[in-house]
Amino acid sequence: MSWEKELKELRQREALAEQMGGADKVARQHGRGKMDARARLAALVDDGSFREIGKIAGKGSYDEDGNLESVLPAPFLFGKATINGRPVVATADDFTIRGGAADAGISRKMVQAEKMAHELKLPIIRMIDGTGGGGSVKTLEQIGATYIPAVPGWSDVVKNLDTVPVVALALGPTAGLGAARIVASHYSIMVKGLSQIFAAGPAVVDGLGESYKGSDDHQQAKEDLGGSGIHTRNGVVDDEVASEAEAFARARHFLSFMPEHVGQLARRTECRDPADRREEALLSLVPRAGKQVYSMRRCLEMVFDQGTVFEIGKMWGRACITALARLDGWPVMVLASDPSYLGGSWDAKTSEKVERFVKLADRFRLPIVHLVDNPGFMIGREAEMAGTIRYGVQAMNAVYKASVPLASVVLRRAYGIAGSAMSNAETYQYRFCWPSGDWGSLPIAGGLEVAYKSDLEAAEDPEAELAAIRERLDKVTSPFRSAERFNVEDIIDPRDTRPLLCEFADLAWRRLRSEF
Repeated sequence: MSWEKELKELRQREALAEQMGGADKVARQHGRGKMDARARLAALVDDGSFREIGKIAGKGSYDEDGNLESVLPAPFLFGKATINGRPVVATADDFTIRGGAADAGISRKMVQAEKMAHELKLPIIRMIDGTGGGGSVKTLEQIGATYIPAVPGWSDVVKNLDTVPVVALALGPTAGLGAARIVASHYSIMVKGLSQIFAAGPAVVDGLGESYKGSDDHQQAKEDLGGSGIHTRNGVVDDEVASEAEAFARARHFLSFMPEHVGQLARRTECRDPADRREEALLSLVPRAGKQVYSMRRCLEMVFDQGTVFEIGKMWGRACITALARLDGWPVMVLASDPSYLGGSWDAKTSEKVERFVKLADRFRLPIVHLVDNPGFMIGREAEMAGTIRYGVQAMNAVYKASVPLASVVLRRAYGIAGSAMSNAETYQYRFCWPSGDWGSLPIAGGLEVAYKSDLEAAEDPEAELAAIRERLDKVTSPFRSAERFNVEDIIDPRDTRPLLCEFADLAWRRLRSEF
């Protein structure tokens, strides 16, 4: 006696599942320039590594004799796979089945995927394409009642944020719960022109009589309301890419820096870039004119292992560059002032971004390298209206609470409270300063006329007196005067920056390994 009959039914059900929403719906998905869920899973993970879980789950239709006629698969796929040879939970919404809405699905599948991640300590990747929420208005009529909303398994989503790396890829229009699942991640990506995110779509917004009125072109209306041009600039989503293939590549790259879970250390990679490499161009990187800008990204490329700088959140909080990179093969989190935006001053969004990434580094035990050129928190009426000081202090608090090793390099300015937020002054300061350093409680240039008002009023030639005062103070503010008093630890030749940071990375990882 064998079970061939049952295995035949299993193969039939699996074949039905692979049809997804049917040939027409799949063709429509492809016609929109979008990959289907199964193709996405195959493209994201290592070749042949995906093992699907719950493949035949869905809604079956039977004839009057109870024989299977068809199955509408659940619009959510998940399983175990590997990325870069390491195990992960990979998930994908299937937009070909009721636009990925949860009312066509089985909520336990999504819950089990989230539980699998934190209980087995596996990174989870969500490929989100649809609402993933409670369905349409018609659903309420079918139920015959309404309800106070609840999200089954959201506690597992929250637990994953504290347990494992979570990556979310927005690969289509996403609203409600779908949008929430994107935001509840450590790294998120949108595809330009393909992805939109909103609490509610254009039709709902217009229907409620809000001031927004979408374009008559439905696709354009979605883009205007929640396209990547909006959400990668307000901090809702980290990065914008040009294609799904690029989104998959960036997701894989992000995970290559991460441990598989909290409690495991990230991995060192082989490095062919000499730790003692000294770049001549660093010597002239910072201009002598204090208000002249320079490229901090060029500095990153010269200091860190070549080709390893992986910037995150480029389009928002732009006064600080946040990136992952490597030093002699060791992964580190990078904060770096960008003097080409607001002169490097931290505004509210920049401070929010810094806080988030310092917490990310601390959670996954990545040392922090901070390249500093910060004239202070942003000032002025708009900055006050945005609550800059609150966000700035929260960023400062994150730096002070972080327990991973941090090294700072002061390239030029470090002023005021923001200057003190660049590192934790209560711990050992692994800090280096360039000869171009310029620091203090406030910029000298901004307070001379006020501080020396009586002297200038009494002078026969106020302009000459002001020039003489400025010349005296230039000597007092020399970084070497600070070094005399050990107010800064070391002033270095800029060309020594990489060798010294590689030394820091080696010691930092020596300490981190001792934690386990």
